[in-house]
Amino acid sequence: MTNPSIALLHYSCPPVVGGVEEILHQQASLFHRHYYQVKIFAGKGKQFTEKYEVEINPLLGSRNAEILRLQKNLQSREELRRVEKRLLTYLSGALSPFDMVIAHNVLTMPYNLPLTFVLHELANRGDIRLISWNHDSPYFYEDHPAHLHSEPWTVLKAYNPNVTYITITESRREQFCRLYGRDCEIHVIPNGIDPFKFFKLDRSTVRLIQEQRLFDADLILVQPSRLHPRKNIELSVQVVHALQRKGIRARLLVTGAYDPHEEKTVEYYRKIKRLARQLGVEEDVLIMAEYRFASGERLEADRITIRDLYLIADVLFMPSHQEGFGIPLLEAGMIKLPIVCSDIGPFREIGDEAVCYFALNEEPEKIAEKMLDFLNRQEPHRMYRKVISNFVWDSIFERKMKPLLEKIARRDGRSLLGRGQ
Repeated sequence: MTNPSIALLHYSCPPVVGGVEEILHQQASLFHRHYYQVKIFAGKGKQFTEKYEVEINPLLGSRNAEILRLQKNLQSREELRRVEKRLLTYLSGALSPFDMVIAHNVLTMPYNLPLTFVLHELANRGDIRLISWNHDSPYFYEDHPAHLHSEPWTVLKAYNPNVTYITITESRREQFCRLYGRDCEIHVIPNGIDPFKFFKLDRSTVRLIQEQRLFDADLILVQPSRLHPRKNIELSVQVVHALQRKGIRARLLVTGAYDPHEEKTVEYYRKIKRLARQLGVEEDVLIMAEYRFASGERLEADRITIRDLYLIADVLFMPSHQEGFGIPLLEAGMIKLPIVCSDIGPFREIGDEAVCYFALNEEPEKIAEKMLDFLNRQEPHRMYRKVISNFVWDSIFERKMKPLLEKIARRDGRSLLGRGQ
């Protein structure tokens, strides 16, 4: 199957710093990650990555001297025709290899009118499938210049049925519908975040997250413990089962290994595996020391990987019967990871009133309830879970972007996403 090729277009791109420039970068990386041919076109910036192409043409910019001079005392569109012809010649050739063109803000902002008109013309001629990704408009602000209500500037508030419109929030959609003054179709796709880059996750961690679809979970428990009876991992398995019985998609990540030379720990490992199978949570209890990727390679759970698992987890879960100290509590505290642990002396000394305790004789269902209540009272955690559930770029792509691209691709009777099958 061949995915559609996509051109991304904006006035500038990295290393130019700006909000839309960063979104452009993130979307290009997202498409590339999902095996789409992608290329960025901009008026200012440079080839900032080796993953995909970037083409710079000053005529696409918002600070082009010639265009700024023309627009300064613009009386009619005719004054722009000369630049439009050059842009039309350039874009007709440059964009022709691509199945879709996503233009960020170019149809809504007053920084390059010739470019705005040319994109409308290409869309009207059917030369390109044009997607206008609308982040902003000067008309939304009371201090916008009065001349924007005169020709030819009014193109910035003209709805074109040959263009697919996307904006970033429901409130923005309402604003653009009022601006266009008609019944119009505008899709809402929010901006996102790439936790892989934000957290600077190791490549092996990224592979684990993607293979196991960890960001689809409702709750991730991390237990950085060796496989030893005093670590009480069987209770962790039971709590995951209890959470799932409550409708919570919980996953358990156990980072430690067992000593193959010590019969007691080997038998304990087998006990944990049997319990997970009996409770039907074997797929959701991941023991890092034994994990193999789909390729057959073994995951090397080093300190970097363990740090990464802290970063993506919702809670540090430590049900130990005994501990000499409890360094994982310090590590979790450093990154503000909520802690739920057994009520034993060392943990009390370290955590004091800042963590959630449970008695070792409490039922797994009761511990699960305590954990959920504790987490629901942690405002930062609630926000973290909201971001992970709703604003991770890969999830946005699967839920919103890909279905819309498929719809656009089928609009003229051809399914670009199905080519090559």
